[in-house]
Amino acid sequence: MDDDKPQSDPVARLLSILDLEPLEHNLFRGTSPDTGWQRVFGGLVIAQSLMAATRTVDADRPAHSLHGYFMRPGDPGTPIIYDVDRIRDGKSFTTRRVVAIQHGKAIFSMSASFQRVEEGLEHQFDMLDVPQPEDLPSEQDLKDKFIDVVPENVRRYWERKRPIEMRPTDLTNFVSSKKLPPHQHVWFRTTGALPKDPIIQRCVLAYASDMTLLNTSLYAHGRSIFDPDLQVASLDHALWMHHPIVLDDWVLYTQDSPAASGARGFTRGLIYRRDGRLLASVAQEGLIRVRTK
Repeated sequence: MDDDKPQSDPVARLLSILDLEPLEHNLFRGTSPDTGWQRVFGGLVIAQSLMAATRTVDADRPAHSLHGYFMRPGDPGTPIIYDVDRIRDGKSFTTRRVVAIQHGKAIFSMSASFQRVEEGLEHQFDMLDVPQPEDLPSEQDLKDKFIDVVPENVRRYWERKRPIEMRPTDLTNFVSSKKLPPHQHVWFRTTGALPKDPIIQRCVLAYASDMTLLNTSLYAHGRSIFDPDLQVASLDHALWMHHPIVLDDWVLYTQDSPAASGARGFTRGLIYRRDGRLLASVAQEGLIRVRTK
């Protein structure tokens, strides 16, 4: 691979940082890209933790769920050590616990469950009827239209190349402070092709599942994660994968926020394949603190 490619191609860069370095039995080291943010993106820590756990599990047992807690902000300038605890290897299920460590302290912990593939009863919620991604403005369209009028911190965010492109079905929250019902629908896809490897597919889905959720809990208040008087951060994150993950096309991330209280916002999400198959479900609680000074 061209040494410059991971730097210029955001998908190649993401794949590179998901390729953890094995240090010792059950120990792995990961890095994060230089994005200009003061802390590591939570979705990256989730994805790397899942990768670390997966590397200690037999290939015929894909991950079906994970539950994680963010304890400290990650330092983007320091490698992250992932310590995997092989809690149980059963006849059908395998359980792993991962602790992500920086500067000698835990920044994230996660439990993940893996299952031998089985057949069983099936049902799902139907996907909502929303505009198709081809009928929505692209990220480049939004940049061309709004880049000169958005706040500086939003401009910096938009100007960076990212491995995931998002296309919201409604832009009201992006262009106004109007209070809205706390739900949103966002199409997303990678900006380049992914390997067919099901492990990579699951880890990239875990990465993307942390995007846009916190903002949904702010809709009811006419606020945005970019508001300078807000302190926002993911507190915990849960992901359940119902079917094999194949991210070769747009997928729909439909989200709602049933409640916010105690400086915390709670959000749920469903991730659908374009043909309506429910791939995964997500739940997250995040810190939403209004600074008084």
